[in-house]
Amino acid sequence: MWFKNLSIFRLTEAFTLSAEELEQKLAALAFRPCGPHEESAFGWTSPVGKNGQQLVHSSNGFMMLCGKKEERVLPSSVLNELVQEKILETEEKQGRKLGKKERTAIKDELVFELLPKAFTFSRKIYAYIDTKGGWIIADAASAKNAEDLLSLLRKCLGSLPAVPPNTIHKPAMTMTQWLSTHQTPDDITIEDECELRSPEEAGGIIRCKRHDLALPEIKNHLDTGKEVIKLAVNWADRLAFILDEHLAIKRLRFLDLIQDQVADIETDNDAEKFDADFSIMSLELSQFLPRLLELFGGEQQA
Repeated sequence: MWFKNLSIFRLTEAFTLSAEELEQKLAALAFRPCGPHEESAFGWTSPVGKNGQQLVHSSNGFMMLCGKKEERVLPSSVLNELVQEKILETEEKQGRKLGKKERTAIKDELVFELLPKAFTFSRKIYAYIDTKGGWIIADAASAKNAEDLLSLLRKCLGSLPAVPPNTIHKPAMTMTQWLSTHQTPDDITIEDECELRSPEEAGGIIRCKRHDLALPEIKNHLDTGKEVIKLAVNWADRLAFILDEHLAIKRLRFLDLIQDQVADIETDNDAEKFDADFSIMSLELSQFLPRLLELFGGEQQA
């Protein structure tokens, strides 16, 4: 359950629904498996897992949600081969070349025929709403997955005033200064990974992993005008992660100070463990997120 990525959205209006009210709205789009001729299905499922009944798991003002997406696997290479075979067969029978619309119709017919036989795979996207802090946090490695989840939530709620956070100082500029001077705030430690990009359009990119970022070669790249667009950092020996120029966080790790708290809690079943982990994680991130914005000059007011 521990989030590994953070896609962060600021609620521009107070979120006033209770967990019970939100549960009722999500029920309208509860997950159901793909139908025989559906390529995908997307809906809400219990974040606790197969033993959970509720679509919203609430703890200390934080509400956890889980979107489940199921897709049918119809490899394009296989489909294209079958389409070409069918087109050639039809052209030989009719003694003429098929037009574009006819070729498209053949493809559509094959998709309709093959979809019910295709395997399916599913994935889950977790997110939680911090009603006190005014955040929605999605455990999504890509911006598209996060936006898909927010779109599903908007369908249930009618509207959802949530936008990516906007800081006064650009993260890329601040991270470049950190790496160039090796002077960081007291609670930030630079680790061993970064990504540098030239500012010009389609500029070159340098990626460094498991690398001493204090070496002169890194400084040389920065002196030629490259800027830091991703940087591995440690916050207060509590969290370690890759931060990018859009304030998205990847490969998040909760360090020993947090894991020791987890180890001290005894639980009797999976549901209790989920609740304990969620409580610790959400409280930790509620302290971290305001600090994250402070590092870049604070939040830009709309």
